[in-house]
Amino acid sequence: MNQLRRFFKYIKDYSKYVDFSLLIIYIVLCTIGLVMIYSASMVGGPRGMLSGAGAVSSTYFYKRQLFAIILSFGIVFFMTYFMHINIIKNKRVQQSSIIGVLILLIATMLFGTEVNGSKSWLNTGIMMIQPAEFLKIVTIIYLAYIYDKKKNLNQMSLDLVAPIILIGFCSGLVMLQPDMGSTLLIFMIIISILMYSGIAFYTMLKTAAVIFGVACVSLLYNLVANGSLLSPHQVARFEVLKNPFKDESGIGYHLSNSLMAIGNGGLFGRGLGNGIMKLGYLPEPHTDFIFAVISEELGLVGVIIIISLLFFIVYKGFMYAALATSMFYRLICIGVASYIGIQTFINLGGVVGLIPLTGVPLPFLSYGGSSMLSLSIAVGLLLMASKHVKQERLNR
Repeated sequence: MNQLRRFFKYIKDYSKYVDFSLLIIYIVLCTIGLVMIYSASMVGGPRGMLSGAGAVSSTYFYKRQLFAIILSFGIVFFMTYFMHINIIKNKRVQQSSIIGVLILLIATMLFGTEVNGSKSWLNTGIMMIQPAEFLKIVTIIYLAYIYDKKKNLNQMSLDLVAPIILIGFCSGLVMLQPDMGSTLLIFMIIISILMYSGIAFYTMLKTAAVIFGVACVSLLYNLVANGSLLSPHQVARFEVLKNPFKDESGIGYHLSNSLMAIGNGGLFGRGLGNGIMKLGYLPEPHTDFIFAVISEELGLVGVIIIISLLFFIVYKGFMYAALATSMFYRLICIGVASYIGIQTFINLGGVVGLIPLTGVPLPFLSYGGSSMLSLSIAVGLLLMASKHVKQERLNR
C-alpha cells in the first residue's frame, strides 16, 4: 500500500511538468481515428473488400487498432513519467537503434510481404511491422544526438555528412521497396533538422547536395534493376493528377472516388457511419483514404476540427523548439513537428489530388499498428522534451 501511495505521489508531483494539452489532443485524435476506422471497415471487412485480410468480422480492424492504441498509450505514459532523456543520449542506445532498424530494412527486402505493389511489410511471427515507420523515429533521435555533440557546424566535414549518408542509405532501402512516400518524408525530416541546427547556408547547400546524390544513386539502382526510374504504378499516380475523372474505372479510380467522397460531405457531412463511398467504391477506406471517409461523414466542420488538432501538435513542437536552450531538445521538437506536419500534408495532398498518392497514412487516424507506435513514440519524445524545457524555465 505504501508503494502505491508513493507511486501516485510521484505522478502528482511530476505532473506539473507535463503538457496535458498536448497529451489530451493526442488521446482525442487516437479516439477519433479508432471510431472512424470502425466506421470505414465495418461493412467492407465482412465482405472481404479490404486488402490484406480477406473476409473478416466487422470489428477486426477496430480491435487490432484498439490493441495498438492501448500499447501506444502505455508507451507514451512510460516515456512521459519514467523515461529520462539521457537514455536517448546514450551512445549504445543510438548504435542499437541504427543497427536494429537497418537489420529490419534488409530483412524486409529479403523476406518482406508485398502489399499494393510495395514490399514494405515484415512478418515477425507475432505481428506485421513496417520498418520504415521506425526509421522516421531513428532519424530524429540520431541526428539530434549527433548534431548536439558537434561544436562546429559551419564547416563541411565528414562528421557532418556521415550521419546523413547513413540515414540516406537506410532511406535508399525504403525507396527500393518501393515506398516513395516514406522516403520523401524522411528526407524532408532531415532537411528540417538541418535548417534548425544552425548550420551555415553554404554548408547546408553542400550537405543537401550529398542528400541529392544519395537519392540519385538509389534511383539509378532502380533504373538498372527495374529498367525505369519509377515503377508502372508510380508513373500512373503522376499521370492521374491531370484529370482523375478521365479514366474513372482505370488509373483514376482511387482519386476520383476520393474526390467524390469529399464532395459528398458538404458542410456537416452525411453522419457518422452513413458514408456511401466506403461501401466498395473507395479503395482502402480505413488506411490511405480515411480522410475521404471523415470528409463524407463529418463534413467540412469535422475536417477543420481534425486538421486543427493535428496543427496544434505541430505548433507545440515548434513552440518548444523556440523555448529550448539545449540543441538536443530543440532538434527533437523540430523533428517531431516536421514528422507529423509533413506526413499530414503528404496524405491530404494525395487524397485531394495536389500530389501523387503515396500510401502515407494520416497521423493517428489511419489504420496501422506500426504507424501508431511510431507516431506515439514521437509524441512521447515531444512530451519528454517539453518536460525538460518546463523544468529549465521553472529553475531559471
